[in-house]
Amino acid sequence: MYQDYNTTDTIVALATPPGVGAIGVIRLSGPEATTICNNIFTKKDLSQVKSHTAHFGRIRDEAGKVLDEVLVTVFVAPRSYTRENTVEISCHGSDFILQQVIELCIRQGARLARAGEFTLRAFLNGQMDLSQAEAVADLIASRSASEHSLAMQQMRGGFSDEIALLRQELLNFASLIELELDFSEEDVEFADRTELIKLVNKIQTIIQKLLDSFQLGNAIKQGVNTVIAGRPNAGKSTLLNALLNEERAIVSDIAGTTRDTIEEVLNIQGIPFRLIDTAGIREAQDQIEAIGVEKTMEKIKQSAILVYVFDVIRTPPEEVKSDLKKLQKTDLKILAVANKMDLNPYTKAEHYTGEFLRTEQFVPVSAINQMNVPFLKEKLYKLVVQGELNLESTVVSNSRHYEALQNANGSLQDVLRGFSDGISSDFIALDIRKALHHLGEITGQVTTEDLLGNIFGRFCIGK
Repeated sequence: MYQDYNTTDTIVALATPPGVGAIGVIRLSGPEATTICNNIFTKKDLSQVKSHTAHFGRIRDEAGKVLDEVLVTVFVAPRSYTRENTVEISCHGSDFILQQVIELCIRQGARLARAGEFTLRAFLNGQMDLSQAEAVADLIASRSASEHSLAMQQMRGGFSDEIALLRQELLNFASLIELELDFSEEDVEFADRTELIKLVNKIQTIIQKLLDSFQLGNAIKQGVNTVIAGRPNAGKSTLLNALLNEERAIVSDIAGTTRDTIEEVLNIQGIPFRLIDTAGIREAQDQIEAIGVEKTMEKIKQSAILVYVFDVIRTPPEEVKSDLKKLQKTDLKILAVANKMDLNPYTKAEHYTGEFLRTEQFVPVSAINQMNVPFLKEKLYKLVVQGELNLESTVVSNSRHYEALQNANGSLQDVLRGFSDGISSDFIALDIRKALHHLGEITGQVTTEDLLGNIFGRFCIGK
């Protein structure tokens, strides 16, 4: 995608969403950005103005026809988003006007920008590293305070600084190992093996903490698939309504009312939970219900959390245990919600706990009365946010970063194994170089055309 990338041309694109609005902003960036805008803007000579200044005037085409009255903002290199000369033209938000101005800029020598090309130029020109560039896309896509906080932290370089520090410490030792190889005949040792082992252990500890944070980061970014399942008339739809605090699902005493899945997003302290209300698990009475039950089982397989709801009046402990045994799967976190506790307040957790259910997984509620629903929300939140992780510490939310950290950790493990097995310094150096490579992939010190195309291709055209 970016194999024929050219940094000497000037690009143009609409920087605001398409559609009619009060204003629309057209962005130009490149060596001729100011010149091109000067050719179509009548009011001031933009080549003579200071950076970060705005100027009112008119945009005219080649025949002198006025297309719009605009506000032009000038950013002189390197004090711009891309570190190139950049001009932003704020027009009235008519699709027709915006298209006319963009076409005029192209006729004057600009090229239509590709997806993410402004941010790509910022990366290639050293304005930001690759992880910060990815955070720009995350910031644009943020839907909650937590997503916004994560993206801002990464865009400001918090994660980058931590990776750069780890990489530099490892690089210092790697240089000494490489130096030893140049003097291999003299049998000298520049790198203290004991200190290197301590350093590797220290870096692995930090990397492991970052890897552990991915569950929280991914949950904030993608949401947590949470399926509500159980037998018919257990109160699943009532519980969904109680969690959302609105009448989202139809509630009825008739068993099998829910035939298809209902999905809603519940935000608990910044974590989006994708709640999925499902058909009751039982022997289906007809073909439609059978499809609903099949969908329920499929949703359970795809989810990270199962909220198993049962009626404390109608479902004896043996049946609850039997259901939980069937629904167990690797990596599935389960909360057993004992519903209708207002009708049987003497129900105790120990009646239901055993091989497939611990006491802390038992949550007594009365969904119809909203009793203990806040406690259930707290339980859901704690299933995702565990230990000492919080949004103030560095949190990994990007799967590409997670994979690179895993690979770096594996290479460092090979370094320790090499010391233990007494292998030669050249192989130790090779494993250290691999770890440096994987850490460099995160910040963009190591890149490929395919990687850049994959990352920036997901951006909007004007960013």
